[in-house]
Amino acid sequence: MNKSVLSIIIIAAIVVIGGGALFLGGMVYARMVWGTPGYGPGGMMGYLSPDAINQTGGAQAPYGYGMMGNGMMNGSMMNHGMMGGAGTPSLYGITPLSIETAETAVESYLSYLGNTDLALDEVMIFDNQAYARVVEKSTGVGAFEVLVDPVTLAVSPEPGPNMMWNLKYGMMSGNGMMGNGMMGRQGYNSQPVSPKVQEITADMPVSSEQALDSAQRYLDTYLPGVKVEGKAEPFYGYYTIDIQRDGAIVGMLSVNGYTSQVFLHTWHGEFIEMSGE
Repeated sequence: MNKSVLSIIIIAAIVVIGGGALFLGGMVYARMVWGTPGYGPGGMMGYLSPDAINQTGGAQAPYGYGMMGNGMMNGSMMNHGMMGGAGTPSLYGITPLSIETAETAVESYLSYLGNTDLALDEVMIFDNQAYARVVEKSTGVGAFEVLVDPVTLAVSPEPGPNMMWNLKYGMMSGNGMMGNGMMGRQGYNSQPVSPKVQEITADMPVSSEQALDSAQRYLDTYLPGVKVEGKAEPFYGYYTIDIQRDGAIVGMLSVNGYTSQVFLHTWHGEFIEMSGE
């Protein structure tokens, strides 16, 4: 290879790597100082609401409704989730959300989605974030699960089964990322919901009893002493189950309704309280 061409390639690589490092460093610094603002005006890129107040007492911090707006890439998954580890807010001295504050944030999120068949069913407060289950009014079936960031009040789809196993509102469904589900907005995508999506039901080969049995066998192997609470909440493609030790909730897991695969939710942190208690 010509030496001049090789030199150009090496210089270009250095520029790209250096620019990427500066960009990532800027994102980390912004998160530490200001929280994580959303990046865009709707749907997948994020929905910004001007009335979200940073609970640390600082400047206004917008809701980031969507995958890129304080959602999967910037909020819960990266900072309080699988890549951030448990206890992240406590490192910053953040006070866990109240049930009322979390409910208000989720209700605002659902209002933005514009799907009148969706309703908030339950809120659970953990020290890493608040968790909420959203159901369909018409069927009573779980639609999807969301997390509320305790710093910015950002509402984002819960990672894991909620996004990958959810056949009706998940990433691969017509109602999901660009449609009427947890990452889109009714009317945002002008294309009608496909007949395939409309035919999806909550009937799964794995029954709720079988899901509980699979979950308990998993716990007996990997978390001895932890037990399933006794109820498997159905979603479109999977179940979510609270787990407890000595009668107290310590977290939750999900079971695939077609394969019985168990997925432990590792991002919540310590359980504090839940609505309806």
